[in-house]
Amino acid sequence: MHIDLRQLRHLLALHEHRSFVAAAVAVNLSQSAFSRSIQALEHLVGHQLVDRAQKNLPPTKQGLVVLEHARRLVSGASQLSNEIAQLNGIETAELRFGCGPAPAAGLVPRAIGRFIERYPRARVNLQVEDWQSLAQRLLAQEFEFFVADTRQFEADPDYETLRLQPRKWHFCCRQGHPLAALKSVPPAALFSYPLAVTIRPPNLRKVIVELSGKPDYLPTVQCEHTASLLAVVLHSDAIGICGVYNDALASAGGRLVRLEVQGLDPACEETFTRYGIVHRSGRSLSPLSRAMIEYIRQADEDLQDQREALTRLAV
Repeated sequence: MHIDLRQLRHLLALHEHRSFVAAAVAVNLSQSAFSRSIQALEHLVGHQLVDRAQKNLPPTKQGLVVLEHARRLVSGASQLSNEIAQLNGIETAELRFGCGPAPAAGLVPRAIGRFIERYPRARVNLQVEDWQSLAQRLLAQEFEFFVADTRQFEADPDYETLRLQPRKWHFCCRQGHPLAALKSVPPAALFSYPLAVTIRPPNLRKVIVELSGKPDYLPTVQCEHTASLLAVVLHSDAIGICGVYNDALASAGGRLVRLEVQGLDPACEETFTRYGIVHRSGRSLSPLSRAMIEYIRQADEDLQDQREALTRLAV
């Protein structure tokens, strides 16, 4: 059986867009040419790969198997091409890596800024997602490393982690909020207002649940985009969470107020970030990946030096 990588890319596009029309546009083909490509792949496999009777074109059992291999083969081919390109000329290669929402709010953009100054012709593809999705993409070899919470990976021999500096996070509200003038906020008062936070990081979830006194707690507003959450806080009575490393603090211009919450130990490990760089054990990193990791480490050190200034905020 001879399967063309281009056909596999087309199947992946169809699975992503769930539409022959949209997928054809995405890969820059006419709909008829795209349909012929999928049909040719199905002919090789000997079975339909998508259920055309259903609106969202779900993959058949055979389609799921082909998709699993397609992700690895297409990603591997891309990685091979990129590594050869980096060996031949690092300046024009592509770097793909992942990042969690919090590091993407300050640390990683600073590192990328320095990176593109040094490698102006290199291409950077950054995927910002939660740590579970990042781990899946790393296993699928879609990129070589990611920057996120390392708690789930530090004891796993399949991963290597490089810890970054822990940084304090705080509950916060807008200036003029009823809680802003309190020197110490009782948890009951805190939870009498809407909460606009992400609870993906396990340390945040643990602190929020323990303070709430409930078996579990669901915030009023939840998303993975830090700047969006803080914008909600600035325009409402919602309570948010912000780390001292976050560039959104500068954008807020002092309009955020840090809250001291009763019963929350300021030295508690769970009130600090535990971010780091994660990659697969036993896998060598490409020259561009090593360069970016070094810039991330440098940016991390610089932010550590600025920490005292950042903590003298009204957050």
